Amino acid sequence: MKKAIGKAFLAITGWKGEGAPPEHGRYVLIAAPHTSNWDFPFTLAFAWAYGVEMRWMGKHTLFEGPKGWFFRAVGGVPVIRHERRSMVQQMVDLFTEHDRLALVVPAEGTRSLVPHWKSGFYHIARGANVPVVLGYLDYSRKTGGFGGLLEPTGDMRADMDRVRAFYADKVGKFPEKFGPIRLKEELEADEIAAAKLAS
Repeated sequence: MKKAIGKAFLAITGWKGEGAPPEHGRYVLIAAPHTSNWDFPFTLAFAWAYGVEMRWMGKHTLFEGPKGWFFRAVGGVPVIRHERRSMVQQMVDLFTEHDRLALVVPAEGTRSLVPHWKSGFYHIARGANVPVVLGYLDYSRKTGGFGGLLEPTGDMRADMDRVRAFYADKVGKFPEKFGPIRLKEELEADEIAAAKLAS
């Protein structure tokens, strides 16, 4: 049923899929560029069309009250921010509880323009010992799907160079809101290096 709904939505809107989800049953799926509210229904449609039971993180308050059932039905996982475990650790623990899990993470963390990506997706993948899949929506070509598979090595800059190369030609619905593809840790390292050179 979900697969039929996903395929119908994409057909009606004129979008096409590229690539295929990995056979690996557990992975973190980057969702980028993330510049519009439309990204969620399209990501969900692609997941359903490909038979991927995706999960995504949300503030635990989203799952309170009558609307909670809906968010859970479409893959939502409540994150308790005041819990002793960090968000990253909560998601790592989630991977230990499932044989199959596709955790979708919008690496930018917001639809607005930001100076760097959040590194949660990277640390979750490292902590859970699972690969990162480069998922995307390219509004310029009305295509979306699954790109390469990245096994985080711990060399963050080298790994992110591969990510940057992949997303270099991907266009969000609002391109001006798609900022630099770099992690906060990279930005901080560059600032420290620049300060040392200036001193």
